Amino acid sequence: MIFKKIKENRGFVLLFAVTLAAIFLSIALGVGQIALKENNFSTSAIDTNDAFFAADTGVECALFYDNPNGDNPYGSVVAFVDGNNPQITCNNSTVTANEAGSGSLVWNFIISGLGSTGNGCVAVKVDKKTNSPHTTVSASGYNIGGSSCLGPAGSVARELTTTY
Repeated sequence: MIFKKIKENRGFVLLFAVTLAAIFLSIALGVGQIALKENNFSTSAIDTNDAFFAADTGVECALFYDNPNGDNPYGSVVAFVDGNNPQITCNNSTVTANEAGSGSLVWNFIISGLGSTGNGCVAVKVDKKTNSPHTTVSASGYNIGGSSCLGPAGSVARELTTTY
């Protein structure tokens, strides 16, 4: 009689073990999915910060060299004047701001080696003509871009524009 009762309950232990394993697997998969989403979110936040701070660096650099009252290497003369392609040093690298054409009053320059990985860049445009007598500085920052600063597929871009 005792042996008969044990034989009747054998399947219950197996069913209980499978159910318990399924519950633990569900919990583990849920926690894993949350961890994956958090990892993607933190990577996205880093990329966004790198792009934003690259753009901010470009704007600040242009403002520094266009301030006649500042302590820039050009003294009381601003760097961006017609016919001048000034040498600009930002982020420990020197670049040339090229005027788009004689009399265009628009200069472009690129600063690379920015961001947390050093792969970020910023393309800066200084425009003294379009909103005359105001100057507009536009900076497109990328978390990935290198020396050409084209912002390849998958890169994050942020743009800042300042008019003064």
